Amino acid sequence: MSAADLQAITLTLRLAFISTLILLALSLPLAWWLSQTRSRLRVFCEALIALPLVLPPTVLGFYLLLALGPNGPIGGTLERLGLTHLAFSFTGLVIGSVIYSLPFAVQPLQNAFAQIDRRLLDASACLRAKPLDRFVSIVLPLSKRGFLTAAVLSFAHTIGEFGVVLMIGGNIPGETQVVSIAIYDHVEGLNYGAANQLSLWLLGFSLVVLMLVYGFNRQGGMLRT
Repeated sequence: MSAADLQAITLTLRLAFISTLILLALSLPLAWWLSQTRSRLRVFCEALIALPLVLPPTVLGFYLLLALGPNGPIGGTLERLGLTHLAFSFTGLVIGSVIYSLPFAVQPLQNAFAQIDRRLLDASACLRAKPLDRFVSIVLPLSKRGFLTAAVLSFAHTIGEFGVVLMIGGNIPGETQVVSIAIYDHVEGLNYGAANQLSLWLLGFSLVVLMLVYGFNRQGGMLRT
């Protein structure tokens, strides 16, 4: 495996790690609100969050490119402030990855929160436990499976992204060239051997991740019975 391929793997892991941390921080309050609210906006918010599951990645990447580019509302504002726009940058990749992987973080957490017995929270409230105390001491420990699933799926999904990162990041070695883009680059250059090596790495990594998720969920189900 070449130095460029190793660099692509390192960049991909870095992108996945940073995106997962941001996703968990954003998804925690969002998933809790969705699991508890009766607002009419809930259906719209759930549909909006799940949109990347059905929307072609190139469509999402295209609109992100317009927004973060030098003529877009975000990129243009940064340019006027004397900063650099976010298209074709690692920061742009992070933004695109967070938006594209958001349902993989929110939905497991929302399901975990929804399954918590409300009687436990009501009992702790009767003991004068504050909302934050109830959340930290009851909700979070009972939702650890949801947290693990959200973290692992978000990380793995970011690893395999292609359409979004290609549209918003392009193919800049060491800056935006992640594994999926490097594979495409090798295939375009008819270098099937290098493409096969990276593809096998991605295949093996994805399989291990899914086995860990299913194994942990199965073990958790056996412990409850």
